[in-house]
Amino acid sequence: MDILFWIVGSAFLVSLLSLVGVTTFVVKGRPLEMLLLALVGFSAGALMGGAFLHMLPEALEHSESVSTFSYAIFGFTFFFLMEKFLYWRHCHRGKCDIHTFTYMNLVGDGIHNFTDGLVIASSFVAGLPLGIATTLAVIAHEVPQEIGDFGVLVYGGFTKLRALLFNFLVQTTAILGGIVGYLLIPYVGGLSLLILPFAAGGFIYISGSDLIPELHKQEDLKKSTLSFTFFLAGILFMWALKLALIH
Repeated sequence: MDILFWIVGSAFLVSLLSLVGVTTFVVKGRPLEMLLLALVGFSAGALMGGAFLHMLPEALEHSESVSTFSYAIFGFTFFFLMEKFLYWRHCHRGKCDIHTFTYMNLVGDGIHNFTDGLVIASSFVAGLPLGIATTLAVIAHEVPQEIGDFGVLVYGGFTKLRALLFNFLVQTTAILGGIVGYLLIPYVGGLSLLILPFAAGGFIYISGSDLIPELHKQEDLKKSTLSFTFFLAGILFMWALKLALIH
């Protein structure tokens, strides 16, 4: 029951991040652009650090390396296909012409959030330190994504209040995913060891295919330095977290 409390609490915390779109009410223009750039850089580093420093090492401790990396590749491929065929992409600017269908964006986001819940559940079942690290990695990624998704909904015709409401409702699928994962793991042998490398592959895909390319678009030296600094900060944060949780 303590594990379920951690899972639901963490998933609920992730769900609350959907309200981060309120920052666009008060922060606009260049300050918002610089904030998003820093968040995207930190997110890219945190996801890489979470995958390589926390999730894959944990999976390797309890399973063969071949199967672990096979699941990681499968996760990478699955996220690629999900993005490709659901017309869903992470967008980190206020308006994005990639998101043609706002409701399709909500569907894709709901699937992604449900998967986040499964990952959080599997991580906490594997151990409290891993669960905390994974939740923080998810949070680091969700902040810039949710600001982007909020902008997509407003761009698609939603009022700001309606966009916040729909974003929050869709984000709560993370709680459902966490509960489903908690209930299934005891009955499906090895599910946790499958989901962890699968999610690691997804984290690597998001960081390498969605976030880092956004950082490469910055030609200004100051912006490039800022984004790379926060990218390193994200990796160092997950590394420091691993050391702290070990001790």
